[in-house]
Amino acid sequence: MTAISTSSVGDVINMQKRERIRLERIEGDRNRAEESHALIVWFDTAGLATPNDGEGMLARVVNLAYTGVVLYPDNLAALAPAIPARMLKVYQARSLEDLERLQALPQGGQDFVVASPDVQVLAKAAEQGLKTCYRAYVDDGASLHASIQEGVHHAYLMIRFRDPTNIPLELVIASLQATHTVLIKEINTPTDVDDAIVTLGVMEVGADGVMFSPRSHEALSEFVSRLSRMERTAVKLEVATLVRSVPIGMGYRSCIDTTTLFSPTEGILVGSTSQGGVLCCPEVFFLPYMELRPFRVNAGAVHSYVYNFGNRTDYMSELRAGSPVMIVDRSGATRRGSVGRMKTEVRPLRLIEVEFASGERINVIMQDDWHVRIFSDEAKPLNITELKPGDKVLAHLALPGRHVGIKVDEHIIET
Repeated sequence: MTAISTSSVGDVINMQKRERIRLERIEGDRNRAEESHALIVWFDTAGLATPNDGEGMLARVVNLAYTGVVLYPDNLAALAPAIPARMLKVYQARSLEDLERLQALPQGGQDFVVASPDVQVLAKAAEQGLKTCYRAYVDDGASLHASIQEGVHHAYLMIRFRDPTNIPLELVIASLQATHTVLIKEINTPTDVDDAIVTLGVMEVGADGVMFSPRSHEALSEFVSRLSRMERTAVKLEVATLVRSVPIGMGYRSCIDTTTLFSPTEGILVGSTSQGGVLCCPEVFFLPYMELRPFRVNAGAVHSYVYNFGNRTDYMSELRAGSPVMIVDRSGATRRGSVGRMKTEVRPLRLIEVEFASGERINVIMQDDWHVRIFSDEAKPLNITELKPGDKVLAHLALPGRHVGIKVDEHIIET
């Protein structure tokens, strides 16, 4: 056996550290705007005992644009299993006894954020390694300043204001600008869609998010419709160079049929690894043997990542009717769509590998057929069976490392 010197091991470790720092800098520049503008929308389950209570509101919410759900001690066991992995689970604990209930859950509740108006409960949660959310009620100047002073010590600050004016909210937004605390405004009235939408646009910056919890399907539909028109996320697209395109045999691939119509410059970002995705074309371009389907993207193999809002991903196999999807324009501008259905079939597959100017490589596996296309650097459709080394395509590069669709800070190599 050949001995490995301590200095050699140290050189490898230092090289890995330098490479990771370089990737983190690339990703920081690339995603800073994306992360700062992603909308956060929570739903309060107070008063709901099962997923079907309240005319099945929760069952619908988990398939819409909502990004988080607030649970309580009396509904934790019943509702937690109904929350998909892509959504943040927030647990309201008013006492240390409430906090102990999390330990009975899988992973000891480590995937929860603990919310409370009690700073002692939050301190105990922080000791257990949990993220915390200070939940405050503001009805005068003293409570406003107290909420800011305490809120900056937590990952989230959720505030409910007594008065309808947005002046206090503007003060909180200004005070938190230089911090990492995420600001959530609780909407008092479950029918006040205007308040929820206006909150996200106050001072052009808006709160990071809202907790809006309608109890009627009409209010929920109106809110989601208006929310989709103000989504502010932008994705960094770069030109990548094709290095390999080879058939790999049979496998399952999915078409994403959406409830919207694509323009000729829009598509969906799909990749086989968490390091990035290729901008895949919708079926809006001429096909000699079949009708156009301008709602569809023949997106790729079922294991693929589909890039979504909030810097998250979904496995292709996780998407269902009603699931939110991110539609990306050639400029990186985005809008929200919904899945109408997923169409999965066994087809011949092709591996497509591209390289960015920085040297990173990503790949996507798609149906091996002439009519399946990805976007060129000029946003023109490229038939994947005609790709050749050197072709330029539009793609998105991300820092590798995902857990249940959420970017995590860990060293990972994917090939």
